[in-house]
Amino acid sequence: MLRNALEPWHLILIVAVLVLVFGSKKLPDMARGLGRSMRILKSEAKALKDERPTEAARTEQPAGH
Repeated sequence: MLRNALEPWHLILIVAVLVLVFGSKKLPDMARGLGRSMRILKSEAKALKDERPTEAARTEQPAGH
C-alpha cells in the first residue's frame, strides 16, 4: 500500500494546490521564511548538542573524592 508513497504526480498536485491557495507571488516569501527557520533550528540544535558534553564534564566528581 505505501510502497510508492510519493510519486511525481503527487508532487505536481501539491505544488498546484499551493499555487492556487497562496498565489504565485507569496510562495517565494514562504520558501524564504521556511529556509530561515530551518537554518535557525539547525544552529540551535547544534549549539544544544555542543553544550551537553561540557555540562556533563562539570557535574562529574574528581576521581579522588
